Amino acid sequence: MDVDRRKSMKEVDEGAGMTHRAMDGVGGVGGAGGALVVGAEEAERVPLPHGGGFRLLADGGQTGGALGANRLTLGEGADGARPHCHSLSSELFYVLDGTVEFLLDGEVATVGHGGVVVVPPRMPHAFGAAPGSDADLLAVLTPGVDRFEYFRALGRIQHGVEAFESLLAEQERYDVHFVDASEWLALRNS
Repeated sequence: MDVDRRKSMKEVDEGAGMTHRAMDGVGGVGGAGGALVVGAEEAERVPLPHGGGFRLLADGGQTGGALGANRLTLGEGADGARPHCHSLSSELFYVLDGTVEFLLDGEVATVGHGGVVVVPPRMPHAFGAAPGSDADLLAVLTPGVDRFEYFRALGRIQHGVEAFESLLAEQERYDVHFVDASEWLALRNS
């Protein structure tokens, strides 16, 4: 890289022990109009009781609202999300490893390693590791909404520290609107 094309790096403290780097003058996201760079060791981890957890990669505010991204690992047969929809955002799931069951507007889709699911706004959906399988997936929400605190709350709920009902008042804030779970529960408990 020649000297004229070098970009200055600056550290941006995002709290919770996580450091992201914004590169001045690159692209249109992160920092002051720069790129957001998050190393694997820098992403905050929110553990879940089944051995999995969230890796918080990019929040909406860090990307100028362009997107939010996290990586989720699920233990064998573990649920990832109960039925919900997003009124504003589309959500992309890329299955990095394992097999994931999705409930998409009442239809079940089983997606393995390398598969992609894109859920449009307002479509009810739920997902979890398929029975007998672990899962590792990348989730990207666009446009981005600040949801890191939502994922932290989910961790606390999964560990029994908070009640699920604590999220009900926050549905608009996180653009996560919970819907009837009976179909999903019947599928997962069959």
